[in-house]
Amino acid sequence: MAGLIKREDIDEVRQRTDIKEVVDGYVTLKGAGLGSYKGLCPFHDERSPSFTVRPQVGRYHCFGCGEDGDVISFVQKLDHTSFHEAVEKLAARIGYELRYEDGGTGPSREEVGKRQRLLDAHKIADEFFRAQLLTAGAAEGRKFLQQRGFDRAAADHFGVGYAPQGWDALLKHLRGRGFTDAELKLTGMFSTGGHGNQQRIYDRFRGRLIWPIRDIAGDTIGFGARKLYEDDQGPKYLNTPETTLYKKSQVLYGIDLAKRNIAKDRQLVVVEGYTDVMACHLAGITTAVATCGTAFAADHIKIARRLLSDDGTGGEVIFTFDGDAAGRKAALRAFEEDQRFVAQTYVAVEPTGADPCDLRQTRGDAAVRDLISSRRPLFEFAIRATLRKHNLDTVEGRVAALRESAPVVAQIRDAGLRPGYARELAGWLGMPIEDVTRAVAAAAKRAAPGAQGSGVRAPGASSGGAPGNGAAGRPGGAGHSGAGYNPGPGSGQNVPGVAALPPSGVLPSFHRPDPRDPVASMERQALEVALQEPAMLGGAAWERFATARFATPAYQAIHHAIRATAPGFSGDAVQWVEALRQEVPEPLQPLVSELAVVPLPAHTAEAVQKYCRDILARLFELQITRVKADKLGQLQRLDAAAHPEEFQQLNRELMMLEMERRSLRSDA
Repeated sequence: MAGLIKREDIDEVRQRTDIKEVVDGYVTLKGAGLGSYKGLCPFHDERSPSFTVRPQVGRYHCFGCGEDGDVISFVQKLDHTSFHEAVEKLAARIGYELRYEDGGTGPSREEVGKRQRLLDAHKIADEFFRAQLLTAGAAEGRKFLQQRGFDRAAADHFGVGYAPQGWDALLKHLRGRGFTDAELKLTGMFSTGGHGNQQRIYDRFRGRLIWPIRDIAGDTIGFGARKLYEDDQGPKYLNTPETTLYKKSQVLYGIDLAKRNIAKDRQLVVVEGYTDVMACHLAGITTAVATCGTAFAADHIKIARRLLSDDGTGGEVIFTFDGDAAGRKAALRAFEEDQRFVAQTYVAVEPTGADPCDLRQTRGDAAVRDLISSRRPLFEFAIRATLRKHNLDTVEGRVAALRESAPVVAQIRDAGLRPGYARELAGWLGMPIEDVTRAVAAAAKRAAPGAQGSGVRAPGASSGGAPGNGAAGRPGGAGHSGAGYNPGPGSGQNVPGVAALPPSGVLPSFHRPDPRDPVASMERQALEVALQEPAMLGGAAWERFATARFATPAYQAIHHAIRATAPGFSGDAVQWVEALRQEVPEPLQPLVSELAVVPLPAHTAEAVQKYCRDILARLFELQITRVKADKLGQLQRLDAAAHPEEFQQLNRELMMLEMERRSLRSDA
């Protein structure tokens, strides 16, 4: 069992991974100044690029929606994985073997290599099948798609392919790409036949239309195959069997295409087949997915909850089922799983029994959209499906229906909805509300003992995961939650010229600095230099920077964090920015990322150096001007006759400050 990944390994993965290479897999980036890149934000819709990546500091920031983070959080958000999974994926990408706390283990380098070989084989097979769909032998496959309203563009979008007739077309292709039979047996794409030592492998999918089944990250991990020819003795649909990559209870077809819109629209539509997913997406329902030969169950719900951010603040899951008995049975199975969701669950059933693909063929895209918009609450569907089994025209039938439907109402988790459905049930049965309420209460009481100790948590409760692998910690210390802000001893809290920050346990209120304020603007530019080019703060420059007084509260807090973090600075810019983010109060973490990635107005290394020197010189000059103003005030208040030595000392200090100011201006 895997334990917590060691903190130093997380830092190593973050430092070694080129964030630009990772982001390039999702966003088209173009140069935006020296060391900066821009593209359209993957987290919100925009026409002008405001998503900025700065590889030197290992961070991204969108100046449109405010999303920011490092390479780990980017993979988490785009692939909808856990922190642990994102680190392991990135470690595998760079060939880094992770270590785990408490004797835990993760995938070995050998296991990672085997998994990558399987993924490579599936990728090549996917490309092979897609190419075969364009050959003369695939005419029946193209005819099938055309009859169901899918053109060449639709086939390309969903990666539909064709498995040639014969026994070894794919086998020969993959052998020719260097895969051994031992490796191919593990893919699930081949079957074994023969006797004794004459065992041989052959293509599992032959003469069938092929759909690639991909995981949430977009990697092909299996295939679904539809029968095309009458002489095919196999089942109508044939899927990849269980493999180390493909677990049907954990896979949703179309999740790679739908994940972004599911997260954005807070909606998940569950349909029954590959062509239904295609029909929904082409009709504008781009949140549709399908299970792969199994019922929608607990592992699927985990995926859905992660995508929907299922935390009680909204979201909906819509199940579409055929109107026949099998469809009703599937809907009732879904109802049994409903209690695992916080999102509202619905059922959309077409009265004629048509599925989304049939609807689109016969009545067009609008009919598919109308089907989804006509959804009914799953509770209502489950109750009415129960009532349909009884003759409500008789007293005996109504009593039997109440006995069977009362436990269904009692299962409703939301205490606010339960009484409402009890009233609805009374109306459907034509019975007094008091009788129905008593029956529901009795059913709930009977079910209560079985609920004890079931381990069900309240919505939003912690999953019990140990801290440490969900947020990066301070260098050499525990993570900073931002709930309180204590600079700690020796951090310069009482250094002259540095404004005091709030005491421990008090979270200051920060407002976004006014960009029109010239002082705030200058302070911001100085912090951009400090975060992006920390090497500029060597020697005397650091002493001046450390004792500078920042007037803007947000920038003052970041400056304070720089002072506290600098003694442990190793010279690595990625770790430097991450350490600063953990040092500042939580509300300021996005601002640190923003300052770290905003392109500096220079296009060559020499120009960057000059710009940084000029900005720091302006900061230092402003500090000198402030100190001079303080000393001039002291001088004016001082009685020169009574304190001649102090008077002369202040004059000397003012002269030295003026010389220093002129020197800075000359250097700039």
